[in-house]
Amino acid sequence: MSTISDNLQHVRARIVQACERTGRNPATVRLLAVSKTFGADAVAEALAAGQQAFGENYVQEGVDKIARLRDEGQNGLEWHCIGPLQSNKTRPVAEHFDWVQSVDRLKIAQRLSEQRPAGLPPLQVCVQVNVDGGPTKAGVTPEDALALARAVAALPRLKLRGLMCIPEPATDFASACAVFA
Repeated sequence: MSTISDNLQHVRARIVQACERTGRNPATVRLLAVSKTFGADAVAEALAAGQQAFGENYVQEGVDKIARLRDEGQNGLEWHCIGPLQSNKTRPVAEHFDWVQSVDRLKIAQRLSEQRPAGLPPLQVCVQVNVDGGPTKAGVTPEDALALARAVAALPRLKLRGLMCIPEPATDFASACAVFA
């Protein structure tokens, strides 16, 4: 049975190989380990293997892990909220997470900005764009993405970092790239 450390080592090796094929510096790639459904012990094991950034899909599960690890002295980790965000969940996200990858409405962005404690750095956010109109995907339409990005960038407690786009699975590379053209 593979350990978390083994799995991380394997993924990092694949990242290096992909970077070598494309001429990219592997140091410019950041690995975000999705820790949803795994307990704080698994996160601690990944931390021991050098992983620093973690993604959580479930807000309360993420808040519980963040609190436990901070209580154990594990500070300096980077926590990303990666799932759809409802209005009633913005406060704990604003108070505990470092990033939100899934801002798809101005109302959510405004609440995050209003609820971000003044003693914390601005919350890093990505606007989620539904690039191919997939019915199972959340996100703003490509036509509305620029307006939302401008509105988010103007909010005082948020820092717009980019777009988050996940297209429907494609069977070949050219089809996958066409979605982003």
